[in-house]
Amino acid sequence: MNIIVSGSLAYDRIMDFPGYFAEHILPEKIHVLNVCFQVNGMKEKFGGTAGNIAYSLMLMGESPVISASIGHDHHRYLEWLEKTGLSTGAIRIVEEEFTACAYITTDKADNQITGFNPGAMKHSSNLDFDRLDPADTILIISPGNLHDMVTYPVKCRERGIGYIFDPGQSLPMLAPDDLLRAIEGCRILITNDYELDLIISKTGLDKKGLLQRAGAVITTLGELGSLVSTREGDVRIPIGRTRQVLDPTGAGDSFRGGLLSGLVKGLALEECARLGSVCASFSVECYGTQAYGFTPEEFAKVAESSKVVTEAN
Repeated sequence: MNIIVSGSLAYDRIMDFPGYFAEHILPEKIHVLNVCFQVNGMKEKFGGTAGNIAYSLMLMGESPVISASIGHDHHRYLEWLEKTGLSTGAIRIVEEEFTACAYITTDKADNQITGFNPGAMKHSSNLDFDRLDPADTILIISPGNLHDMVTYPVKCRERGIGYIFDPGQSLPMLAPDDLLRAIEGCRILITNDYELDLIISKTGLDKKGLLQRAGAVITTLGELGSLVSTREGDVRIPIGRTRQVLDPTGAGDSFRGGLLSGLVKGLALEECARLGSVCASFSVECYGTQAYGFTPEEFAKVAESSKVVTEAN
């Protein structure tokens, strides 16, 4: 089955400040704030929802197609994707823009200041739906270009293409009507618990109401695992066993990749979510969103530690 991953490609430029932001910000002068934090250095990581999800799918043995826009500074990222064996043919290059980039500075108290330039993400990926076989395609629509997030669900429904809607950090920018149209008819709505509450607030629908429009609702709960909700009830999925937690960034994208790999194999939804949890457990053990890996034997060993618990609605 063809897996299309719609979303973003971005450079994450990560910096550490060897002090505390609060010591350099005067509360009585907050209205004329003008500060400079000298950092210890900078690390560049490959990120973005589409890149992260596709990377995890590749580790799970799949060959997804990335549908995203990237800027004129694309060379390092595309070389990395090609090195990992991921297709770059459906990635749109926008020569007049930089690639989307997050500049993240963290102090000693783990406070963060982030600047984000959407760059090429402001442009549609221009996915050609006419070339997709509805019977052999699944699409995940993750945070990225807002026009794509609003229109791609409509195009999927018109063509009978199964899709997963993953609004994530784009939720504040989605109008309630657009959000409802995107959820209507999706195979799965996937969010974290905060995002689910935000959807409920924006749409006026409770979870049962959402389940009248989506085939399933999957809620990730961080260290508490995830919850698979259908009209039949809820199933709690625990996290996979980890040796250490170095960086939770991108764990949700890893979960989505593992989940998708199970869906295309025809596994039950609960088993798909368990694969997602195991994949995410490897992600948090490494610094960076596309820095982890595992062998089939390592994956199977961690999967054994994940048990499925059924709960009533």
